[in-house]
Amino acid sequence: MARFGLVFVTILVILGLVSFSEAQLKLGFYDKTCPNAEKIVQAVVNQHIRNVPSLAAGLIRMHFHDCFVRGCDGSILINATSSNQQVEKVAPPNLTVRGFDFIDLVKTVLERKCPGVVSCADIITLATRDSVAAIGGPTWNVPTGRRDGRISNATEALNNIPPPFGNFSTLITLFGNQGLDVKDLVLLSGAHTIGVSHCSSFSNRLFNFTGVGDQDPSLDSEYADNLKSRKCLSIADNTTQVEMDPGSRNTFDLSYFKLVLKRRGLFESDAALTKDPTALGQVRGFAGGSLQDFFVEFGKSMEKMGRIGVKTGSDGEIRRTCSVVN
Repeated sequence: MARFGLVFVTILVILGLVSFSEAQLKLGFYDKTCPNAEKIVQAVVNQHIRNVPSLAAGLIRMHFHDCFVRGCDGSILINATSSNQQVEKVAPPNLTVRGFDFIDLVKTVLERKCPGVVSCADIITLATRDSVAAIGGPTWNVPTGRRDGRISNATEALNNIPPPFGNFSTLITLFGNQGLDVKDLVLLSGAHTIGVSHCSSFSNRLFNFTGVGDQDPSLDSEYADNLKSRKCLSIADNTTQVEMDPGSRNTFDLSYFKLVLKRRGLFESDAALTKDPTALGQVRGFAGGSLQDFFVEFGKSMEKMGRIGVKTGSDGEIRRTCSVVN
């Protein structure tokens, strides 16, 4: 009986620690220490998004890739300090991630106002939300109080970031590892309604799907032929960019889900959403639903993702420069 009581108390202590950590992440975390922090981030975003609307897609991808490796701790921003250090930035999934200079700019502005207060992890999260809202997309709550990680590892990025060539089993495993479910997978894939991709992320579907010079049968043949004749002319092309949602790459809408149902999703990971009955049902629901419902649900999944593995309290640090550990 005494042993049972000890176990029960231990569980309560663990749950208490988890709850305490969550309590550290809250809306308006900087209200007293840097009252205008969120307004500053929003102002810098709004100033630049008019000229570079593609920034929204870049920041969503950065946020996504950051959170899937050691949690949302800004570790994707860290530069190597020696030639043999392999940080997240140099991992294959991150070689085409954009927005690093923009995050540095926001950090510089904040450091002038409130030195050493606002974390780079929070800057990524806030700037992502604000950039999506600025192009007419959804908005969502961003509880703040994240602290920055000190470790960045390329291998961890390669192993944990869902690949564009992932099948459904791979995708749901990697999402499940982060506490995300099928609905989150479908909703966050919906971010492919904006932005572009390099041919190298999907060209195997066009030229060498099973290693014998064939085409992916799950990709609409007319769409594939168009891509091969007008965009990705060879499997060696790693520079040409293609809209993930042709015709509306800067418009946050429902067309991505409609394209997936037409077998015109650019990636194998897009097609994978049609291979599971639950995921397919979600895709159909959003494709035929209202834009407002998608916005609300997408925002919930983004907020949920933004809580993955956060460092709070005395864990981690507040980097003075986002690309360098203090």
